[in-house]
Amino acid sequence: MGLMRVLPFAKHLLREHAKPGTVVIDMTAGNGHDTLFLAELIENGHVYAFDVQEAAVFATRQRLEEAGLTERVSVIHDSHHTVREVVTDETRPITAAVFNLGYLPGSDKTVTTSGQTTIDALEQLLDIMAVGGIIVVVIYHGHDSGKAERDDVLAYVEALDQKKAGVLRYGFINQVNHPPFIVAIEKRA
Repeated sequence: MGLMRVLPFAKHLLREHAKPGTVVIDMTAGNGHDTLFLAELIENGHVYAFDVQEAAVFATRQRLEEAGLTERVSVIHDSHHTVREVVTDETRPITAAVFNLGYLPGSDKTVTTSGQTTIDALEQLLDIMAVGGIIVVVIYHGHDSGKAERDDVLAYVEALDQKKAGVLRYGFINQVNHPPFIVAIEKRA
């Protein structure tokens, strides 16, 4: 087997943590692909999916309806940095979260995630997640705001106390056009 590409590796990490009966969060629902993937994994659990764009919320809901999985998911039309306000009454462990940073594919490229809201969301997740939970951040940095967000997020995760969180960076370094890479954060304490 060769080196695993970035998105299959992200799914591998999520699959290891999103188990039946758990709570998982898609912090950037986009077109709903990750939301559906997570909903398929967490039978008797729940997925929260956030997006600020109405088109993304619509696409995600439509994808879930087609798969018959709407009852497993709460689609939230708001920023991911409201996660602690939204996910308040869970008695089930929150074991996984995923971000795909940047912009919604096929839409307005000026509407992007930002370093500050992403860092706010990461801090909140590290507070509410179960020990052993994982946050998978796919960083797309081939555009100007993506480069700034990449730098902000990397500065934040590099400063995390290793006793509280383990941080891994995974990606190809010899490809053209700024290939995406993953930052995976495992909550330790």
